[in-house]
Amino acid sequence: MSAIAGIYHLNKEPIPIEHSKLMMSAFAKFPSDNIELLHQDNLFFGCHAQWITPESVGETLPYCDYNSQLTITADAIIDNRSELFNKLQIDAEDRSTISDSRLILLAYQKWGEEITSQLVGDYAFFIWDAKNQILFGARDFSGSRTLYFHQNHQKFVFSTTISSILQLPFVDKKLDEQWVAEFLAIPDMFNTVSLTSTVYKGIQQIPPSHTIKVNNGNVELSRFNAIDLSRKTIFKSNEEYEEAFKELYSKTISEQVRTTRNVGAHLSGGLDSGSVVSFAANRLKSENKPLYTFSYIPADGFNDWTPRGRVADERPFIKSTVEHVGNIQDKYLSFNNRSPISEIDEWLETIEMPYKFFGNSYWMSGIYEEANKSGVSLLLNGARGNYSVSWGSTFDYYADLLKKLKLVHLYSEIQSYYKNTGTGRKRIFEIIYNRAFRGRKGLDDPFPSVINPNLAIRTNVEELLQKNDVDIKGLTIPNTFVARNNQFKKLFYWGNGTSYTKFSLKYKLWNRDPTNDLRIIRFCLSLPNSQFIQKGIDRSLIRRSTKGLLPDKVRLNYRSRGIQGADGIYRMSTEWNSLLIELKEMVFHPILSEFIHIPTLNILLNELGEDPEQTLIYEQRFKIIIRCLILKRFIDKHF
Repeated sequence: MSAIAGIYHLNKEPIPIEHSKLMMSAFAKFPSDNIELLHQDNLFFGCHAQWITPESVGETLPYCDYNSQLTITADAIIDNRSELFNKLQIDAEDRSTISDSRLILLAYQKWGEEITSQLVGDYAFFIWDAKNQILFGARDFSGSRTLYFHQNHQKFVFSTTISSILQLPFVDKKLDEQWVAEFLAIPDMFNTVSLTSTVYKGIQQIPPSHTIKVNNGNVELSRFNAIDLSRKTIFKSNEEYEEAFKELYSKTISEQVRTTRNVGAHLSGGLDSGSVVSFAANRLKSENKPLYTFSYIPADGFNDWTPRGRVADERPFIKSTVEHVGNIQDKYLSFNNRSPISEIDEWLETIEMPYKFFGNSYWMSGIYEEANKSGVSLLLNGARGNYSVSWGSTFDYYADLLKKLKLVHLYSEIQSYYKNTGTGRKRIFEIIYNRAFRGRKGLDDPFPSVINPNLAIRTNVEELLQKNDVDIKGLTIPNTFVARNNQFKKLFYWGNGTSYTKFSLKYKLWNRDPTNDLRIIRFCLSLPNSQFIQKGIDRSLIRRSTKGLLPDKVRLNYRSRGIQGADGIYRMSTEWNSLLIELKEMVFHPILSEFIHIPTLNILLNELGEDPEQTLIYEQRFKIIIRCLILKRFIDKHF
């Protein structure tokens, strides 16, 4: 709901007014409902507020409670308000007027630094505890909102954006070569395994699931454990699991759609976004408000080349959901004049660092823009669903049953799978055996290493990635059990907070993902695997739980899945020649050559023809080429 900033002088000297104004000036490009600055001797807090929820309207931030001597500035939406009110024994008549930032402050008064064990929602905040002379901050478990900081012997500075910190005269603008090395060397979509680093040397981030404390000149980061993987939930029947899930999912979505303006949602043809839309549209009926949905579709004239079982244009499934659910105002957006290349400069300006998800960038930013035009202030999605509400891979589960010699159960599942799909039993068992004892078949397209060998040696990047179990060749595919475990134990996988926060500030709308709600994740991780794969059907829990809520065309679709960005090369066709020219000029870039092995880059560039295959958009060599281009443009813009 806000962009926040602060300065704390460890040496007790007063803070120059111009420094606080410089930090806040970086937020001027964002729309705001209120802007406030608070100075207390050697402390400055600022807030560039965007009022999203009813409780935030007219809110005073930063806020100082003189009785408790606590001061807060916050970028937060707290979802478990009712639970917290009960624990804090807040009178019922006062609850509707208490803002989320005030609620955080009350929670800090009761639980102190253990506050994060009580909060559910998206948040980043700092509290000045004058009695104890402690500056305390936190970022939510998945890092939904960004929070950066800079420190030296005399000063501690924090902000929602990097640019705000760079405004200060005592902060140097330097590339962090360790960050760049990891960005180039990691095949996957996350940027680094170094949790606190950013692309700028000297500017760090508070990682997801972390608190920070500044006390007596010391800065201490601490991880809090929001998820207990040992917790188990056991019911007696499928019906009990389904009812418990639906009750929690409905409650979560109801809490996440509170706003004074319109509610929107990303909508594809699948189960995750479809389930979110179904619950949200039904909830909004009680308020006489429609749900606005935004769906990416391929560009006009695109011929679907994707393999059998993949669907580039999901409109038939999307429209089926819209018609079945009702109370939806749907939009189908092709963004004909946009491409992964046309959006690079806007993305670099907005998210303040190089990025990897270029294949979807044009429709992601386009949907923000369209949602803003529709008066949307909350934009729902189901991005984390594959690891929570709709988790479940049949063959990985069957391989696990085979290794555990649960053969009767396995035989029953194979029979059901055969009946559902028509796949031959011999073929089914062959896949299961290979998954169990040989692992999943790796990719045939190795990730090309373009990192400058000297940089690799200086940063020791290969050894660092190997210690973190990152396959630098990008050839292995972990089974779904390992992938899910990685998502919730290894914090460097959590990266969406950067784009979510920066685009939300730009368009004054907040991304909410009910499938990433902490209570939903805890519940789903506690369930037996048999709730997710059952009777030959994958993603069983969400399919069973949405009976009547989603059309069977979507709910029982086992044979096809949507694929995003398949028209990427088609979109670039009109700018392909100019792109080739820019790419080939990269080899002469003086700064880029410090980071990239130019001979390898040359080889990759020479493989690009003037009439590329449509499949190129998904190939590893093309991904690394465009990442180099994005890095080059970032350097040109900022250095």
